[in-house]
Amino acid sequence: MNHFTRLTLAGALALGLAAPLAANAQQDSKVLVWGDQLPAGLDPHAIFDVPMQFILLNAYDTLYRYVGNPPELQPWLATGYTVSDDGLTWTFKLVPNAKFHDGSPLTSADVVYSFQRLLGMKRGPAGAFLPVLKPDKVTAPDPQTVKFVLDKPYAPFLAAIPLVAIVSEKQVKEHVKDNDFGTAWLSANDAGSGAYSLDASTYRPREALDLKRNKDHFKGWSDNPKPIDLVKSRPVAETSTRVLALMRGEIDATDSYLPTDQVERVEKNARTRVARDESMRIFIIRMNNKKPPFDNINARKCFASAFNYDGFNKVILKGFVDRNPGPNPRNLWGNPPNLEGYKYDMAVAKSFCDKAKAEGAKLDREVEIHIQSELEQTSQAAQMFQADLQKLGIKMKIVPSTWPQITTATRTAETSPDLWIHWVSTYFVDPENWVGQMYDSQFFGTWKASAYYSNPKVDDLLRKARSTSKQDDRSKLYQEAITQIVADSPDIWVYNTIQLRGLNKRVQGYKFSPVGGGGDLRWMSLSE
Repeated sequence: MNHFTRLTLAGALALGLAAPLAANAQQDSKVLVWGDQLPAGLDPHAIFDVPMQFILLNAYDTLYRYVGNPPELQPWLATGYTVSDDGLTWTFKLVPNAKFHDGSPLTSADVVYSFQRLLGMKRGPAGAFLPVLKPDKVTAPDPQTVKFVLDKPYAPFLAAIPLVAIVSEKQVKEHVKDNDFGTAWLSANDAGSGAYSLDASTYRPREALDLKRNKDHFKGWSDNPKPIDLVKSRPVAETSTRVLALMRGEIDATDSYLPTDQVERVEKNARTRVARDESMRIFIIRMNNKKPPFDNINARKCFASAFNYDGFNKVILKGFVDRNPGPNPRNLWGNPPNLEGYKYDMAVAKSFCDKAKAEGAKLDREVEIHIQSELEQTSQAAQMFQADLQKLGIKMKIVPSTWPQITTATRTAETSPDLWIHWVSTYFVDPENWVGQMYDSQFFGTWKASAYYSNPKVDDLLRKARSTSKQDDRSKLYQEAITQIVADSPDIWVYNTIQLRGLNKRVQGYKFSPVGGGGDLRWMSLSE
């Protein structure tokens, strides 16, 4: 068996597809095979990551929704809203014709239940609302009206509303066991109203899921005359296998982390293309500020000065990304003007290391950096970083892992890795999504705040920013906070993404938005 044959077989096995099904995927104009990652489970209130965005966008609906690039916030299940002068009371009116996949009407009671469930579970995207909203302050004055009364003004409230999937109260409550909020059932089933329903019978966690078009979706299908009736989500874990599967027609789309060294290969293939879209997703190397040596500021600055930003961004990634020197995407408001951040300078890095050692920092301890083994860039960054740190006498071990394993570990400072690499994507469009939830110490225990950085001044600035109504005033507060955070060097900020997704040319109507990364199926069709 030659190398090419082995790769082809590996692709089929990784896809979980037999050869006849792969052929059918090419021929059937109503079936799309989606090769992006699946979340660890299907409960949209329990998991908060990029793979869950695919489920949220397609199987569920939200009161408001982001569409397009730059992302525009549009009414979805809501027809509109009003807000009181003090910024505390938000009232939403619902569309009258939305139904869940089981045919039952979606009413304000379901919206109330969805928010109360999220707040009660205190998982997933709940962190955006827990500081300002109590479960009993979400009410339904009538079947088409929902009212939220906040404890204090919260400027990102509307921006964060698309985080919350509306689930069927009846369906979920029927499956609650031992006060689990029904999450055991919903982790493998569907209680949504979205444009696609999930086929629980085909579901294998992180391996396979089929989605069937909801022909009765309340938005209708007049904006897409040839919608896709069946989508087979079949993640392919290994990068080269994923690209090969795309080029052979076994899948119709890769993830949106297509390696830059594969772009030309995909574009030269007769059946495939690359979608390139400016995004708001920053690449970051986290440092656990509660563990030595990263509890020492000079040690952190040593590491920040030893990462070869231009070597990674311009050489390894071939300039497909933009340097991002701080914790907010550069194309978002709230950044200090002319923020430079740290530069690659081994002499400066050594100077910081020497200071750290003089202060007793344990730089002789081998540190571990955890990578997402299915995403090649994390490995490339770690290997390059490891080589430069070695020149400073610092030993760093690369630990292959997965997103679910790492994010589970980040729940405590003790179990969180010394370092780990990931992206912070656009879940909602506000600095709160990045700097607010990453560096306010009240979010300790979430993967976003896994640097375990704490500075009372920064906490105060971020909390003022989220309770201030005017964007200009908020921007000044964020600028001051970011300036201080960069000075404290809790993490290593590398770049802002140009998202690259490999697509079969038969995929039409692909619409990218930074929120969801282009995974919204309702706009897509397949050419004959």
